[in-house]
Amino acid sequence: MNISAINSYATAPATRFAPAPPAGSAAPQATPSSTTQLSEEALAVLDKLKSRDLEVRQHEQAHLAAAGGLATSGASFTYERGPNGVNYAVGGEVNIDTSPGATPEETIERARTIQAAALAPAEPSSADRAVAAQAQQMEAQARAELAQQKTMQAYGASPAAAPTVDIYA
Repeated sequence: MNISAINSYATAPATRFAPAPPAGSAAPQATPSSTTQLSEEALAVLDKLKSRDLEVRQHEQAHLAAAGGLATSGASFTYERGPNGVNYAVGGEVNIDTSPGATPEETIERARTIQAAALAPAEPSSADRAVAAQAQQMEAQARAELAQQKTMQAYGASPAAAPTVDIYA
């Protein structure tokens, strides 16, 4: 199973994407002089971009907070340049390590963390829900493997040594 990222896809048009600002930069801040000369339409677009930027950043921060040590990097964002010349986040993703653990118990723990990270935002995207479903499947497989190991330990190394039940008795 290969789940490489938890994504939030942009809902804004992709025609005005701009390059990302330098790493470590905070949410965009428009200066009063940069918005005073904009039309009402441009101000409405700007309000939508600011709102989307906040939503995307909070969404990705929720993923990061829940991913703990499984996050392989910080959030990365896709930007759109606003009418004021400032870049606003309109999409993002958080990469997490989705490899299984060394033991079924560790895999179960990792799968639970992946599920929690995927579903951490208030409104998980469809991609987030797909990641959570894949992690749930990974957990179920690990639980089955763990049950099989426990059965083998209880009855010896051979599955034939396990007791059978005669349902026709």
